[in-house]
Amino acid sequence: MITQKITPCLWVEKDAKAVVDYYLSIFKDGKLIDYRLFDNMPAQDGHDNASSFETAVMQIAGMEFSILAAGPLFKFNEAISLVINCKDQAEVDYYWQALTINGGIEGPCGWCKDKYGLWWQVVPVEYFELIHSNDIDVSRKALINTFTQKKIILSELK
Repeated sequence: MITQKITPCLWVEKDAKAVVDYYLSIFKDGKLIDYRLFDNMPAQDGHDNASSFETAVMQIAGMEFSILAAGPLFKFNEAISLVINCKDQAEVDYYWQALTINGGIEGPCGWCKDKYGLWWQVVPVEYFELIHSNDIDVSRKALINTFTQKKIILSELK
């Protein structure tokens, strides 16, 4: 049953179930909604070789995502990322650690890449209050200090 109008589809190389398990280990309120293996499907490239692929649907933070595990044809890049709006520094620290451990990497300005190559912006909600402040000095300090950070450290932006 489809429950939301637009569902992001994340294409991964293999093992949709492992991908879902990974994200559910990070986003504790998540759940697996559906998993399917499509085995020995007819080739679409004009050749006779059959192929297999997997799909899954998961819900994390109240939002559904489709996972398509269909080979290495497409890779994630920075052109799209997911923003995690964190309530405080402790939550920023939790998601940053969870996403960068075991093959993830830290990027600049609150961006990080998880072990599957998906980019995330891990940001405390107060950050947006600071950079959108009507006080130009507050806004400028927050922005300038953001450019010197990898993980956002809220206390250094104030």
